[in-house]
Amino acid sequence: MSRAPVRRAHMISPFGPGAMLVAPDGTSMIAAGLDHWFGQDENGTAADDAEFRIEEWRLQRRLGVGHFRLPPDYRRRRRGQVVPNVELTVPFLRFPQWHFCPWCKTLREVRLEATGRQKCTACEAEGRKRFLAQVPFVAMCDAGHLQDFPWREWVHRSAAPRCSGTMKLFSTGGATLANQRVTCSCGEKRNLGSITQAEGNSSFLARNLEPGTVYNCNGVTPQHGSSKPHSCNRPLRGSLRSASNVYFGVIRSAIYLPATSASSAAEELVALILETPDLITRIVTDHDSDRAPDAKRYRAGGYERMLRKYSDAEVEAAARAALDVELGARDVPQDDGDDEESEEQFRRAEAAVLSDSIDTPELTVRRGEADEYADVIPDAFSSLNLVERLRETRVLAGFSRIFPEQPPDREHRLAQLWKAPPVYQERWLPGYCVFGEGLFLRLSETRLKKWEAQPDVRDHVGKLVKFYATAQAKRNLRDRDLTPRFVLVHTLAHLLMNQLTFECGYSSAALKERLYVSSAADRPDAAVLIYTAAGDAEGTMGGLVRMGKPGYLENVLDAALRGATWCASDPVCMEIGTSAGQGPDSCNLAACHSCALVPETACEEFNRFLDRGLVVGTPSNPDLGFFPSCGWMA
Repeated sequence: MSRAPVRRAHMISPFGPGAMLVAPDGTSMIAAGLDHWFGQDENGTAADDAEFRIEEWRLQRRLGVGHFRLPPDYRRRRRGQVVPNVELTVPFLRFPQWHFCPWCKTLREVRLEATGRQKCTACEAEGRKRFLAQVPFVAMCDAGHLQDFPWREWVHRSAAPRCSGTMKLFSTGGATLANQRVTCSCGEKRNLGSITQAEGNSSFLARNLEPGTVYNCNGVTPQHGSSKPHSCNRPLRGSLRSASNVYFGVIRSAIYLPATSASSAAEELVALILETPDLITRIVTDHDSDRAPDAKRYRAGGYERMLRKYSDAEVEAAARAALDVELGARDVPQDDGDDEESEEQFRRAEAAVLSDSIDTPELTVRRGEADEYADVIPDAFSSLNLVERLRETRVLAGFSRIFPEQPPDREHRLAQLWKAPPVYQERWLPGYCVFGEGLFLRLSETRLKKWEAQPDVRDHVGKLVKFYATAQAKRNLRDRDLTPRFVLVHTLAHLLMNQLTFECGYSSAALKERLYVSSAADRPDAAVLIYTAAGDAEGTMGGLVRMGKPGYLENVLDAALRGATWCASDPVCMEIGTSAGQGPDSCNLAACHSCALVPETACEEFNRFLDRGLVVGTPSNPDLGFFPSCGWMA
């Protein structure tokens, strides 16, 4: 049996359900769907999943699940000790199923459930002991389906070949796919040239497998333990199984916000009510019928045992607090793909809470006053809050293939992870929590509107909009509202993160950004949370918060802005960005690895939509920047 150690966080991304992993013994496997997680251990004992549960009420509502779960950790048995959930593993299936013999080149299909190294039967018949290797090619579609490359169909140029002869896979020594050739004992042969190519809403494989006939995807989902076809009919394209576009995990995250304003003594009862579907439904029904919470009615309705240690006043206060949570959750937008508007709406609640002081076990924010700072800060910022403790929940909500941004709805993504999604209360998604600290910075809306109104600023961002439109047509990217304030806040966050790594000792990948930007007329915003988070319950050590205090932040901001005025790659960085774009998808102006880029895992936009010119100006137009006095005019 093949085994591979995987960190729990990596079971969210990049090795969640539907992703492929190569075990130490060389076996390529695909992570099984969530139906097969938390079943039984190796001795048939049912898993106790209670200890793996994670509660994040806002994210649960948005993703349509009852709770989240940590991926199981592997625990060994210990003599004389009772160890719960011993020897739990996450199941993987062998994929691709097609194998070839490196010695005799024979192709052979193996079951998904097959374990261990597979012998070549052709070599064994001749007295040689040889083992099969999995083919390096697969086929997939942009709807998220994955299947073995159609070897028999391809070599016979037929969607329904009748020949069942022995096939072989040869390499003629070249470096291109055209040098890979599949043959059949019937005499047919064909190379694999161009099988990965696609154009528009079609692909070379779909158009050329059988002359005059389009061969589309069969809708195979091997992560659910089956190779049976389903309806799909999206263009099928070939791919190397190790290609970077075979799997893009859809990760959703949220900063934990206290669900109620109740005292800590009552929080346990509020949580208990919220986790009892029938009782919270009754409380909401009473509210809709203009009836006040009544502890006696709840006790008589079958909840006496649950509520007996609480007084009537405590029960009714907790019912009102739980009602506020339930009614507030109705405003949480449903997650239907990469929708910019719903994500913006979801984050508004976070920005509102981070803008004020709060002290809870999961979130502690100390409000800073801009007047306490010197230099340009009082004029440029309206909020500078120190987030001394935060909890972030990261969840795998689905995945996509070929294109990183996909619009499928919530139910489609659930079907990718579940073969048979359970009812709402029993439905869950894999996730994990991290704890940390951060700085919450909001730009002055008055100064921002005055800056945005400049024609030069709008024209400058218009170049970036054109570059993105070109990339959007090529890579099937979603529509974006690329405004001057968005590019400004995003670039400023990168400049500060790069400077903070020198000031407070964190690694370049430790700091992350969370953007809160809106151009809505009724609720404009331009803020960013720069934070660091770790997997243990204690979080981080406070160095980031310290750098946000008066006397420290001024120096960090000044150094970041002065460093942005001249890049080590200038004048090339400034000039090529403005003329043709640079970076991922050519969607950056004046921003490169020498000045404004950060590790990709630290950026929400994969290092796109950056421009130093909007922050500090350019040599030809110093007034273009939001901070001109700290740039070329200094």
